[in-house]
Amino acid sequence: MINRILFSLMFLMTSLSAVNLSLENVDLEAGTLEVYMQNDVAVGGFQFGLTEIDITGASGGSAAANGFMVSTSATTVLGFSLTGGTIPAGEGTLVDVTFTGSPVEICLDGVVMADPSGAALDIELGDCYTLSSGCTDPSACNYDSGAAEDDGSCAYETDCAGECGGDATEDCAGECGG
Repeated sequence: MINRILFSLMFLMTSLSAVNLSLENVDLEAGTLEVYMQNDVAVGGFQFGLTEIDITGASGGSAAANGFMVSTSATTVLGFSLTGGTIPAGEGTLVDVTFTGSPVEICLDGVVMADPSGAALDIELGDCYTLSSGCTDPSACNYDSGAAEDDGSCAYETDCAGECGGDATEDCAGECGG
């Protein structure tokens, strides 16, 4: 009977173990973000994708501090230790990611986290990063042209340097009446 109780407690404690991942400090202009991790168990490896961007690199954070090799493709970040090292329980930046693209929303995607023996860990994901307001193509909008307040449409009231005459609307591409 005691063995069953101990087994049940161990199973319950194991099933409560989770890794929480979220996106922090997203800087679209610089093309950087942090993947933040809260983990109550050691992590032996990880893999994840990010939607709507092209990943150009990943480094630093607890992955680097614990000797993980981190590699990237345009769609995936992969991290593990060649020596069997782990990222101990705790919280902080897992990796800093660099990227290109003009996303409207960035989400963690296809996330796999493993314990030191390679078994999958339970994962909870934070919210996606969503461009909160303004133009949905930040690389195309010109906020410094003396334009009216950004209403999210990328349309600003300007006189378009007299090209259209009067108060014509200029779109993200700089086209009067576009």
